[in-house]
Amino acid sequence: MSLQAYTQVNSPVLLMMLEVIVLAAGQGTRMRSDLPKVMHGLGGKPLLAHVLERARELSPSTIHVVYGHGAEQVRESFAGDDLHWVLQAQQQGTAHAVLQALPAVAPDAVALVLYGDVPLIAVATLRAMVDAAATDALALLTTELDDATGYGRIIRDGEKRVTKIVEQKDATADELAVAEINAGLLAAPAHRLRAWLARIGNDNAQGEFYLTDVVAVANQDATAIVTCHPQSYWEIMGVNSKVELARLERRLQQQHAQALMDSGVTLLDPARFDLRGQLQAGRDVVIDVNVVLEGSVVVGNGVHIGPNNFIRNTSIGDGSIVLANCVIEDAIVGRNCRIGPFSRLRPGPELADGVQIGNFVELKKSRVGTGSKINHLSYVGDTIVGKNVNIGAGTITCNYDGANKHQTVIGDNAFIGSDTQLVAPVTVGAGATIGAGSTITKDTPSGELTLSRAPQRTHRGWKRPVKSK
Repeated sequence: MSLQAYTQVNSPVLLMMLEVIVLAAGQGTRMRSDLPKVMHGLGGKPLLAHVLERARELSPSTIHVVYGHGAEQVRESFAGDDLHWVLQAQQQGTAHAVLQALPAVAPDAVALVLYGDVPLIAVATLRAMVDAAATDALALLTTELDDATGYGRIIRDGEKRVTKIVEQKDATADELAVAEINAGLLAAPAHRLRAWLARIGNDNAQGEFYLTDVVAVANQDATAIVTCHPQSYWEIMGVNSKVELARLERRLQQQHAQALMDSGVTLLDPARFDLRGQLQAGRDVVIDVNVVLEGSVVVGNGVHIGPNNFIRNTSIGDGSIVLANCVIEDAIVGRNCRIGPFSRLRPGPELADGVQIGNFVELKKSRVGTGSKINHLSYVGDTIVGKNVNIGAGTITCNYDGANKHQTVIGDNAFIGSDTQLVAPVTVGAGATIGAGSTITKDTPSGELTLSRAPQRTHRGWKRPVKSK
């Protein structure tokens, strides 16, 4: 049985254009998950996203993504990307998957075939393959392993020319002893790839159309076969299980840590650091253990981040310190601020220079002016805080009435006593003082003391109840 035939382009062509085909249709049964395999996260983004980033660095004219399992979920996750989507309704092997995309590939282009679950392939390795294929050759990615179990073997003749690739399940004992393996990625002139695929069959242990069978067909056509090699085994490592995913995560984090330290960032323990996005760091930045950074994080010169912190989509100004065990999301932190320990900045806070946010303080969608302090056990949400304000322990801005959020405004130099409730909408005037234990429901004048307390009474002779014996 053979695949649907295509007409081979026989006229000589100059192979200048690159088109990329990404195979992303697999179910990934060994992942034991309802999530499509290529959608599992690595470094904070799907496996497929890593592969697409590598492909874009090659500046191809088109990226074709062959998808199948979890089709709609995969497409929706990349809805804003400029991709050509190709549905492989029935998974009949890698050659069948490539064949679904080839009708949309220009005959005079180099077709580079990538896999959506091989995320750490280096761009330099891919460029070598593309350059080789541009000479009208078939370029294969191979390497040698001490333990080649599970991989297809590269079979060479007496003159060291590649003659075929044999899959593990179809290999003889002698072929299984071969150390050189096929990494799966290949590049070839598109018109040749079409012709080769039309001539392969599925007479194998799996009953599938193997992309690797194009090697034998290319040999029949006397096409040059060039092997390219990755600098590291990690480049070709795919993901077929949660164990393999975890290994790649650690490898990726090692790469991130190495790059950051090379740029001057001090990581107190590189093995206990996770970057799940991008970090732009100034000089003399120090990051302690168990710090997780997500999204886009920018930290200025001299910033110190203590242990056990989670920071997402945040900028932190020069000289600021984040003490241990804080959660900071979608925040703007000025210079020389001090946050923590055990602080939470929910999405939307903006801290001016010199602000102090202390232990067990929660901020949400609030602007805090220069030099202001919220040091203990407080919730400040939907609030504009002026300059040099001191907010005492146990203060709560009551911003939600059960249906709508309301704003609290606190003027410059105000002092909010401990255990105060500010019931929004409400304004505290500049220089005002709010006495401890007050519930403020109306605007308070500037420069004055406002408090609301029940009169203190002593009930003489009162006895605390005791349990009966």
